[in-house]
Amino acid sequence: MDRIEKAGGASLADRRVVVIGGASGIGRAVAEAARGQGARVVIAGHDAGRTRIAAEALGVEGLVADLGDRGSLDALFRAVGSLDHLVVTAGPQFGSPAFAQLDLAAARRAFEVKLWGAAEAVQAALPHLAPDGSVTLTSGLLSRRAGKGSLAKTVMNAAVEALGKALAKELAPLRVNVVSPGVTATENWRAVPAAERDAFFAKVGAGLPAGRVGRADEVAAAFLFAMTTGFVTGSVIDVDGGGLL
Repeated sequence: MDRIEKAGGASLADRRVVVIGGASGIGRAVAEAARGQGARVVIAGHDAGRTRIAAEALGVEGLVADLGDRGSLDALFRAVGSLDHLVVTAGPQFGSPAFAQLDLAAARRAFEVKLWGAAEAVQAALPHLAPDGSVTLTSGLLSRRAGKGSLAKTVMNAAVEALGKALAKELAPLRVNVVSPGVTATENWRAVPAAERDAFFAKVGAGLPAGRVGRADEVAAAFLFAMTTGFVTGSVIDVDGGGLL
């Protein structure tokens, strides 16, 4: 009989974890949590300075990679060498215009990065990934809760969830999952004035069963669950405070 993981999941101790998008937001929280469990963490981002500063603060390795540039992804994984877990949290920032005002060319470019950039990252990593390892992608609440102004985000995130399920079948026994966060308070909201941001978080939180928006560390816990639980693959893990209800 095949070995069965002990309750609590596999350890990340001394495992190599690569987080594309690990310089900020949820990705940074994932990198910090994985390092806290003893993983050897590499964060990657397109902004070399920001990635270096984050890597130094976290005590991990920082490398440059851009989801829109396959050459940079190939270079990233050549530099990393063998790895056990790939996490992709990076993606384009996109607003919520009404469909009549939606810049379809910009939406198409964002879709290319969010979906095909993630696919390129997985394909580039494949020769280096341990067969008993994992890939965890990132979608979002709007994938299954469309609303006015959400068309671009809904389509992008739904496509990433479909990608995760298809890859879980095709790449088995490598495990592939998707984490779908709801509204999460991270530094990625720093461009929004504080009063406006706080009012938005309060309004969203008041409409959730959890009564508040999420924290980055709470979402990061779902990524660690996906990495360490060997019987989970092809799943979309919702961390949204009940936002889909």
